[in-house]
Amino acid sequence: MQPLRGTKDILPYEIKIWKQIRNIANNILEIHNYNEIQTPLLEDTELFQKSIGNYTDIINKEMYNFNDKKKRKITLRPEGTTSVARAFISNKLYLNHKINKLWYLGPMFRYERPQKGRQRQFNQLGIECLGSSIPISDVEVIRLAIKILEALKYKEYKLEINSIGTCKERKEYKIALTTYLSKYKHNFNINLNKQINTNPLRVLDNKDLKIKEILIYAPKLKNYLDNISLNHFNEVCKNLKYLDIPYIINDNLVRGLDYYNYTAFEIKTKELHNQNTICGGGRYDKLIENLGGPNTPSVGWAMGIERLIIIKKNFFNKKKQTNIIYIIIQNNNNYYIIWDIITKLEIYKIKFELNLSNNNLLKQIKKANKIKKKICFILGTDEIYNKYITIKWLDTSTQQKIYLCELDKFLKYLKYNILI
Repeated sequence: MQPLRGTKDILPYEIKIWKQIRNIANNILEIHNYNEIQTPLLEDTELFQKSIGNYTDIINKEMYNFNDKKKRKITLRPEGTTSVARAFISNKLYLNHKINKLWYLGPMFRYERPQKGRQRQFNQLGIECLGSSIPISDVEVIRLAIKILEALKYKEYKLEINSIGTCKERKEYKIALTTYLSKYKHNFNINLNKQINTNPLRVLDNKDLKIKEILIYAPKLKNYLDNISLNHFNEVCKNLKYLDIPYIINDNLVRGLDYYNYTAFEIKTKELHNQNTICGGGRYDKLIENLGGPNTPSVGWAMGIERLIIIKKNFFNKKKQTNIIYIIIQNNNNYYIIWDIITKLEIYKIKFELNLSNNNLLKQIKKANKIKKKICFILGTDEIYNKYITIKWLDTSTQQKIYLCELDKFLKYLKYNILI
């Protein structure tokens, strides 16, 4: 049996990579007072229909929808922001704090063609700053994304930003853009012509070179923005300059979700391939209010974990593995002293592996060498009777005796001088 198309198993050696990412993100976000939140994988379908937009690909093509036994319309969450917004409203988090800073890491689901870096079940790390309308909050979330990438020692990225204004400003721009694109409708296929009539902004993100050439002379959204939108965007740019965070203003950058306004941004790898977006986000000041909550201007982003692992594969592979003690038992009688030894190792938080194979001593030592352990604790008949451990150092093949009464002292030495 194979996993379903577009899904994959995450194996034990890969879990270590996931833990590294989680720990790095948690350490950085905790300093900035972001608290972790977990939302259900299942949500009411109407939640996403209200927030994402009826003419988006996610709603029309990609959501996993089904009816449960009571005929309720259920969806596997396709993205994290809307679920966090729903949790913010339903749990009335706004009563305790005017500004809530939240982060999450978990699986999302979209029905799309599986390819490298894109799966039907995928995982995202995301942050949401709920309750602030000032440009500095936009800059804070962008800076945190950059800090996480830098902590992963990844520098081959570029930050693209744009202002997509308000819903009213985009509505005026859509009319101008549709008028311009209609002149070239004979160059477009049926699906693209349909998109021009329903959601023309998505054409700006088209990867086809001929479409890109046509868009060079298309109307620019920035020319339809009022002073409030322009001033907000200019302030974001000034802060990024002050922080020495390089950025590119991409006039054609629009996010694929209807709830965004003002700042939109993407962080992309410089490698040349279609799936090059590592992180994307922006401001969404009306989402929570439109879902029935209080007026709560917000900003956030989501980062694809699978894509992050692909671009940083070498970094993760080079992470040094912690040396682990390998415990060998030769006598199946009266071996209960092993639990005292294990309890000591737990107290000192020293990683160990207990051999459970019942093989002879030579085979167990060979196994310890093969899996690159450094130290063997050997317990045979004599050791158990006389209450000592034979310590075998595998890199030098030397041995020593440590009596149980001296074990604490020896473990302290190991922890602070050898296993670091």
